[in-house]
Amino acid sequence: MCGRIALYTPPHRLARLLDAALAAGLDPSGAPSWNVAPTDTLFGVADRGEGRVLAAYTWGLVPWFAKDRSGGAKMINARVESVRSKPAFREAFERRRLLVPVDGFYEWDRRHGRVPHYFTRADGAPMVMAGLHERWRDRSAPDAPPLRTCTVLTTAPGDDLDGIHDRMPVVLERDAYDLWLTADEDELEALDALLRPTRAGTLVHHEVDRRVGDVRNNGPELIGPVESGADRLF
Repeated sequence: MCGRIALYTPPHRLARLLDAALAAGLDPSGAPSWNVAPTDTLFGVADRGEGRVLAAYTWGLVPWFAKDRSGGAKMINARVESVRSKPAFREAFERRRLLVPVDGFYEWDRRHGRVPHYFTRADGAPMVMAGLHERWRDRSAPDAPPLRTCTVLTTAPGDDLDGIHDRMPVVLERDAYDLWLTADEDELEALDALLRPTRAGTLVHHEVDRRVGDVRNNGPELIGPVESGADRLF
C-alpha cells in the first residue's frame, strides 16, 4: 500500500492545478495510464527555489548513495512512523519533499478473497499525495543523466478506507502544499500535523474488475464500478 495508481489527467492540467511550471522536455499531454505499477512513471511537483516544477519520476525511491537501482521497486512507499529514522528516507524527508498528484489509487480487500477497490477524492479533483524524491547517478556510467525517483508516504487508515487495508497514502489538502514543499529544518516538527489519515468523507471508493491486478491490462474500464460479488475475469 499504496501499490497501484491511476494517472490520466495530463501534465499540463496537473501543473496548472498545482501552480507549477512543466519541467523542460516534459510532454504536456503525457501518456494516460489507469494501471500505474511500481517502477512506472509518476509526476511530482518539487520546489526548486525559483518556484514549483512538475517533472516525471520513476516510482520507487533509489537513495543517492545506493550502489544500483535494483532496490527501488521495494521503496514505493515510506511509512510516516519511520521516515525520519530510516537512512533511505531520512535525508529526503528533510530536504526533498514532493507533491505527487494522481487521479486515484487501488487497494485490495483481503477479507473477501482479495477484491480490488478504486479510491478517489469525493470532490472529483485529482488527489495529491505526500512524497519524497531523489536523484540517483549510476557510477558505472558517469555520463548518463541522473535518475529521478520518488516514494509515497503512508499512514494509518482513516474511516474512508472502510477496513479494506491497514495503511493509506498521506493525502494533502491545498493549504498544506507550501509547508510540505518548503519547510526547513526548524519547521520539520510542523509536518507531523500533515502526516495523518484523511478526514472522513474526503475519499470514496468502489469495487472494480480484478483485471487491474495484471499490469498488462490498462484502460479506463479498469476504474469503472462492478457489481459487488459479481463474477469477473482475471
